Amino acid sequence: MSTNSPYAVEAHDLVKVFPRGNVRALDGVSLHVEEGTILGLLGPNGAGKTTAVRILSTILSPDSGRASILGHDVVKEAETVRRTIGLAGQYAAVDENLTGRENIRMVARLSHMSWKESRARATALLKDFGLSDAGDRVLKTYSGGMRRRLDLAAALVGHPPVLFLDEPTTGLDPQSRQDLWGVIENLVAGGTTVLLTTQYLEEADRLARNIIVVDHGRVIAEGTPAELKARLGTSVVSISLSDNETARRAATLVAHISDKEPIIDHNNV
Repeated sequence: MSTNSPYAVEAHDLVKVFPRGNVRALDGVSLHVEEGTILGLLGPNGAGKTTAVRILSTILSPDSGRASILGHDVVKEAETVRRTIGLAGQYAAVDENLTGRENIRMVARLSHMSWKESRARATALLKDFGLSDAGDRVLKTYSGGMRRRLDLAAALVGHPPVLFLDEPTTGLDPQSRQDLWGVIENLVAGGTTVLLTTQYLEEADRLARNIIVVDHGRVIAEGTPAELKARLGTSVVSISLSDNETARRAATLVAHISDKEPIIDHNNV
């Protein structure tokens, strides 16, 4: 690391305007990610999340502002930055006509690993991601969750200390999403720094130490999950049921999954 900063990822006042349509995708976004932690970048479609990731991963250059990865400027030291990061985008960047093992070997070879190194790395990653049994099957036979795990494994071929995950659980069923969350948590426990973009509040709440909420290219809120939830206040859900007995059964079920005592208004049943 070329500086004494405690942050693995830093961005200051990033601006990016796309001339077609004069879209201001980023309008002064600043963020930082401490080493060995997860930052959740939360926001709706079109908020600027993916544009920020593309700048931080050197795919795009900012119109103004600056950013660094492990102290290396993403514009001036782009080649160095690329050697220190992994990127898994919104869609699995794998070839469905190859097997899982062949996909990882291909990425390893593109990363200038020898044939021996690429074979060993593929075997290790397939095991780490619970794909050993499926490693020699073509991806056409993989489920969505398996493809996402393989895509994440491919992003880790070069042992990157910093990982960008751009909406990694989009389109996954609840169980596959939970499985991938466990994989990400294990990576961070091993020292990896992660910037995670997501539309799911529960995902950011589960994984991230800190959260930044963006909309229309601007940061509109930031803090820990607990701090952001406290600012939102208390939510009230009103449900109308057909009779008192059904209401009592529903209240019992709600009590099992909530730390708040449900209130029954018998006049509104």
